[in-house]
Amino acid sequence: MTFIRQLECIERIDQLIRLQATGPSNVLALRLGISKTTLYRILNIMKELDAPIEYNVGIQSFVYEEEVGFKFGFYTKDIQIHKIRSVA
Repeated sequence: MTFIRQLECIERIDQLIRLQATGPSNVLALRLGISKTTLYRILNIMKELDAPIEYNVGIQSFVYEEEVGFKFGFYTKDIQIHKIRSVA
């Protein structure tokens, strides 16, 4: 699995966790088109990055124990340049 594909999986898993709609691990792996072994490898990577992931048996979904954010990628910064006016 390429690095980019892993990141895409992490982003998709993150989205599904936020929606509390992952389903059991076998369903999630099938939905992502990966093996259960690969799924658990990716979940472990997310945990190593401090994602507080746990499985909620009641709703049959992976969930975050607490609210977290995840962002990976490049973006442009909006830098406002303030003009300094000299007082004469």
